[in-house]
Amino acid sequence: MLTDQLRARIRLEYGEPAARTLIMGILNVTPDSFSDGGRYAEAGLAVDYARSMIEDGADIIDVGGESSRPGAEPISPQAEWERVSIVFKALVTTDACISVDTFHAETARRALELGARIVNDVTALRGDPRMAEIVASACCDCVLMHMQGTPQTMQQNPRYKDVIDDISAFFDERLSFAVRAGIDEDALWLDPGFGFGKTPHHNLEILRRLGEFKKFGRPLLIGTSNKGTIGAVLGTPVNDRLEGTAATVALAIANGADCVRVHDVRAMMRVARITDAVVHPR
Repeated sequence: MLTDQLRARIRLEYGEPAARTLIMGILNVTPDSFSDGGRYAEAGLAVDYARSMIEDGADIIDVGGESSRPGAEPISPQAEWERVSIVFKALVTTDACISVDTFHAETARRALELGARIVNDVTALRGDPRMAEIVASACCDCVLMHMQGTPQTMQQNPRYKDVIDDISAFFDERLSFAVRAGIDEDALWLDPGFGFGKTPHHNLEILRRLGEFKKFGRPLLIGTSNKGTIGAVLGTPVNDRLEGTAATVALAIANGADCVRVHDVRAMMRVARITDAVVHPR
């Protein structure tokens, strides 16, 4: 699976052991994403930015055409594809691994045909009944993310009996569903959905207890970059959360994250390498 291919490349770069955190660079080709909405909506700017993230150390470029910020309105698969298609066609010529951030099966199918290697589904295969079939037939990797509710409702008083136990039960059910649908278990990644239907208290508890999800034996992806919890703790706007993001990235890696999804690739790659040097000594 892709994780093994990435690890093999890292072995060539770093030697044994090849334990280092993967960096997933965020490319939102959207007008309304919470952190960089509209900045890369034009295809040429988006492609240039993706290439700069690759130069800065991104292992994966995660391309999304529909915002999943709190309160975001859904768009059609066709509108989503119109936003991202030129970007995918340009990026397949690069050396980076490309991920498609979508819960629409048709968008995933088209992106995979153009060379995408990961489907990053914020609904964990619940948003489109055809998604599991598309992923299984493509033999690609797939991120299963936890989200309570939908982007329109998820921040309306989210509640848990125990946030880690509840997410674990969700992962257990979703992994079983995916395997029954024909997806190789080795192709599945898990994302606890930091900021998706959680209060700041829930999000900090996820960071604190992230290692408990290692029991599933699957790679853990986490995206804390510039999220509202950082703003709540520091009292800073979305464009002033670099240091807070760095702290959460370091803590996530120390507590078991295999991949971090970030906006500021160069800075967070450096944070990850220092943290790796402590957590994963060669």
